[in-house]
Amino acid sequence: MPRHQSSALLFALLAPFYAMAQETSVRPAEPVTGVVTPIATAPTPAPQTEVPVASTVAVTAARSSNRIDRQAYDVKSDPASTNDTIADTLNKVPSVAVDTDGNVTLRGRSNVQILVDGKPSAMMQGDNRAAALGAIPAADLDSVEVINNPGAQFGNEGGGGPIINLVMRRDRTPGGFGAVNANVGPEGRANASSFGSYTTGRMSVQGGVFVRRDTRGSDGETNRDRIDPRTGAVASSTQTSNSETDTEAVGLNSSMTYNLGDKDVLSAKASFSANGSDGLSQERYRGANADGSIDGDYLRSSVRDNDNRSYSLSGGLDHKGERPGEIVKFDLRISGNKGEADTRFASDYTVRPANSTEPRTHQNNLTETRVIDFTGDYELPGEKGVFKAGYKVAQTSNVFDTRFYNVNATTLAESLSTQRTNRFELDETTVALYGTYQLRLAEKWGLLGGLRTEYTDLDLNQVTTSVKANNNYFDAIPSAFLTYDWSDDTALRLSYAHRIRRPGAGDLNPFVVYRDELNVSSGNPDLMPTKTDSIELGLETKLGKVETNVRLYARRDSDLIQERRTFISDTVLLTTRENAGSSNSGGLEFTFSGRVTPSLSLNASGNLGYSEQSVLGSSQDDKRSATSLSGRARVSYQFNPTNSLQLVLNAQGKTLFGEGYRQPTRSADLSYRRNLSQALSLVVNVNDIFDSQKSESITETDRLREYSIRRQEGRLVYVGLSYRFGSFGGAGQRRPEGPRGGPDAGPGFGPPGGGMGPGR
Repeated sequence: MPRHQSSALLFALLAPFYAMAQETSVRPAEPVTGVVTPIATAPTPAPQTEVPVASTVAVTAARSSNRIDRQAYDVKSDPASTNDTIADTLNKVPSVAVDTDGNVTLRGRSNVQILVDGKPSAMMQGDNRAAALGAIPAADLDSVEVINNPGAQFGNEGGGGPIINLVMRRDRTPGGFGAVNANVGPEGRANASSFGSYTTGRMSVQGGVFVRRDTRGSDGETNRDRIDPRTGAVASSTQTSNSETDTEAVGLNSSMTYNLGDKDVLSAKASFSANGSDGLSQERYRGANADGSIDGDYLRSSVRDNDNRSYSLSGGLDHKGERPGEIVKFDLRISGNKGEADTRFASDYTVRPANSTEPRTHQNNLTETRVIDFTGDYELPGEKGVFKAGYKVAQTSNVFDTRFYNVNATTLAESLSTQRTNRFELDETTVALYGTYQLRLAEKWGLLGGLRTEYTDLDLNQVTTSVKANNNYFDAIPSAFLTYDWSDDTALRLSYAHRIRRPGAGDLNPFVVYRDELNVSSGNPDLMPTKTDSIELGLETKLGKVETNVRLYARRDSDLIQERRTFISDTVLLTTRENAGSSNSGGLEFTFSGRVTPSLSLNASGNLGYSEQSVLGSSQDDKRSATSLSGRARVSYQFNPTNSLQLVLNAQGKTLFGEGYRQPTRSADLSYRRNLSQALSLVVNVNDIFDSQKSESITETDRLREYSIRRQEGRLVYVGLSYRFGSFGGAGQRRPEGPRGGPDAGPGFGPPGGGMGPGR
């Protein structure tokens, strides 16, 4: 178990300040243009959908609707939020899935952008994203916004696909408010977080800290058949593994806003997080040639030490113009992430494979990302609609540095392996302009149209081989949204968006990186962006006491960036990427929420999807298709005002990737809450009740058949306390109950944390 001094320090410093990291202001709250849909079990009043035309059009708390271009889900009412991580919470949002490795998909798509308060962040890009999602507490969140068809105001960083926006908690209530959550579990697992705010006069200050300690075990098995395409002869191998990982994470953040006067508000925010993990693993390999003779048999042990650091600094100015509703905003953000993985391998060979490494080796991987993002936005309501325009100038720098050493078994002296050592640098500069216009065509019709133009310049530097290259793109990205208010309870929404997915830094690095004796990987500097066109038709209505959302969607991807795996020797498999074929998909997504009885609430969602894409590694021009049903059900029962219970069932359907498919998965979570007093609650959480977390994939090509399964220790039990304190009296001030799900539970109405603003 790792022991970091920073953990002890932050445990001692747990204090009631948490950054709700949003555009906080002491001025009166702006009118609401949309409200969030609760993913907790609390029901919602009958919706009266309304398409906002100007920022001055208010939707009262009794009118439950999604905004014109997104769905927003309230997450702070979930009783498990006092213990869960952001990854756990995302697994409860309709059509979103986070697997055991931290990979995020939305409606089966993996190129998902994750924004924080509407802005890109270095911690949510690349391989470092999984660590952040698995460490930051869900108690930090106010809501989650899902944007399947992003409008012209949104850029294409971090995947260019659909967007998940994490809206962090904030509070502008005069006076002070705070909360502390602490949970413990077996095998040394524990987590704690605190958040709070203080507002007086022209100034509002917020902040918080968190710590988390976790232990996870996993095991896996891979059965691989190498097929000779000429003779059909098959050579088979089996690889089994088990590992144990101890992780510690700490973080803090703060924000401040200050009203200079009636027209100007200054804001500043800062955050820092760190996590470290120590791991031990063993892998057993046994392989045979096509004639059955053994060509490899060995046991490999690994000792891993990973460290990850992230930071973010930002400053902003909001200015109200002379004309009614005129707003100008400027925002400058600097964020960075540094991850270092140090691994030592020891192999005990019974039958040593050809081209194998030395019995003792050492590998160090360094990844660094820095993002500088400067944006400006202008909004002007008119007699017929709202005009918005803005710009973005951003620079992203990435560094991948891999060092591989052979270790002398006798002296333990290390010698650098030049064949497996490399440094790759990528600098990306983006300049973007966008414009949108939103108007009401008639009493019941609303329209939002926009166009974004982006110029991107890439400078690639393979430092080890002294190879440099440059590439650039220019893209025009249109979008359109149409709404129709059928009745006070029913609205129709139609949307279209064109997007691009630019390859990431890891996709472009051409150097071959060692993973283990059987697997290596490399990128492809010749990759071009994937182009996506998507359309969606949604219906939002009320069926009796049940709030209902149904959405039909379809999309097409061309020049699809896919993984391709080829054998570079008899036993070593290279994973690379290429633009390969196209993909078509579509489906029906639905959500239902309501109260069955005064004590029983139900929230259910599902996605019936169909996907078809080109098959990689096939000599024929084949297509592979899959129809899958994914769903979630959340059942909450309030025994009495003091005790409540919540059960969450989750099932993900079959998904495709370039050379095969992943099998369905299922899990269940349970939460119990007991209010010990008005401010203090006892919370018990059981994650993955049936210990069913696993990742199962099947590869089928002309040269390769592979079955792989990985199981993670999923059943985790936590017992914790949640305490709220501060000013609760007075109209409009925060209630002390915190997350709740009883008969009196509110559905979390209100704006989605002010998270997106005009977007980026």
